[in-house]
Amino acid sequence: MSDTMTAVKRWTAKRKSALVVEIIQGETTFTEASRTYDLAPSEIET
Repeated sequence: MSDTMTAVKRWTAKRKSALVVEIIQGETTFTEASRTYDLAPSEIET
């Protein structure tokens, strides 16, 4: 996960898109992102 993503307090559009890019580029998995950021899969899909 990128350093800017580790201490997310507010999910701005920029941070959301950065997470999606990390998943697409294979830097993290959908499951890892869900667990790390305590997000429901539907939140990531949205």
